[in-house]
Amino acid sequence: MATWNSRGLRGSSLEELINYGNEKYRDKHLALIQKVPTPIKPVKIDPEHRHITLAYFDQKSTVDYIGVAQGIPVCFDAKECHADTFPLQNVHEHQVRFMKEFERQGGVAFLILYYTHLERFIYLPFRRLLDFWRRKEAGGRKSFLLTEIDPDYEVHAYAGVPVHYLEALKRDLEERNIEAAE
Repeated sequence: MATWNSRGLRGSSLEELINYGNEKYRDKHLALIQKVPTPIKPVKIDPEHRHITLAYFDQKSTVDYIGVAQGIPVCFDAKECHADTFPLQNVHEHQVRFMKEFERQGGVAFLILYYTHLERFIYLPFRRLLDFWRRKEAGGRKSFLLTEIDPDYEVHAYAGVPVHYLEALKRDLEERNIEAAE
């Protein structure tokens, strides 16, 4: 379990950008996406001031965000990466299971990856994550390279939204429709 002052908050600046964008989406009636609170397990509580002084993150959270965009259920996780290689250990098996079930119910799951050293945001469709996951499960690479991701899924700022992922979501949906028609 990660404590509050450890690696568990690495993605907080990315999440702040996404949260700001989600507020803009809500204000413009484009989407209603909410941050899923990270469950914590309190260990020490200051009885005098009634606040938690030590807690651990519960590893069994699902994804970072869930909601609806233009009538489409969406869920996604936000991950930071500090190199051109993304370790799959940063995605937990229970998250993959949840996203798989979410898509089975007609929703769209994805990752927002922030390559900090390049200052690039990438939308990774769940089906592509699943390809990498299956490769790992079959004894292959335990990571994937930035060059393995379609560069057309890069996410840019637009109209005051710093991480405007709705355009990439639209592309994802279009590709799904093409695949379904084939």
